[in-house]
Amino acid sequence: MSELLETSVDGRVALCRLNRPEARNALSPELMEALATAIAAFDANPEIGCIVIAGSDEVFAAGADIAAMADREFHEALFHPSASFWRRLYDCRTPLVAAVSGWALGGGCELALACDLIVASETAEFGQPEITLGIIPGGGGTQRLARAVGKQRAMELVLTGRRFDAREAERIGIVNAVTSKGPVARRGARAGRADRGAPAARLTTRKAGRDRRGGDGDERRARGRAPPL
Repeated sequence: MSELLETSVDGRVALCRLNRPEARNALSPELMEALATAIAAFDANPEIGCIVIAGSDEVFAAGADIAAMADREFHEALFHPSASFWRRLYDCRTPLVAAVSGWALGGGCELALACDLIVASETAEFGQPEITLGIIPGGGGTQRLARAVGKQRAMELVLTGRRFDAREAERIGIVNAVTSKGPVARRGARAGRADRGAPAARLTTRKAGRDRRGGDGDERRARGRAPPL
């Protein structure tokens, strides 16, 4: 597996750990490709019942790799091959659990929101600060956040770029559980082991929990099914 991503399996739970400490796990195209490829491989394994995505104890993912985006025009960034990353996560049939410790900002927050469950440590900090950089959330953040917390609260968070801690995230319905005991990835694995459903039932349930229109607007744009923003 890529040095950007550490993977392991414990029983029926697979773990994908982001490993770019020098860049605070910023989601570079290479890291996104490594993660999407690993998830697809675990998804194809009938022995895997859940996939946990984690960062380090200090940071989940600090956002998109701005340095990698700096030389792209807006249209190039929107339709760059890395945009397919979000569709590939959406197409995963196996339940995804985000184990968040430290920063989950921008693309990191969107990555957590793309999962079916979020377990957070007390140090977790979420946010969509793209507006402070003169850009918008490009990985489904506007749609997923609105579905999770409601339009008005989502617009407040997106338009101000305000960060919020794990307890607030739990209170407004983004996080399933906040833990202070042990590594958060271990707590995420326990949440994954709680999955007792048959594969067909898991797939049907996961599909039913998604947008009935077939994915977020950003994902549909990547497939050419939605107009540009």
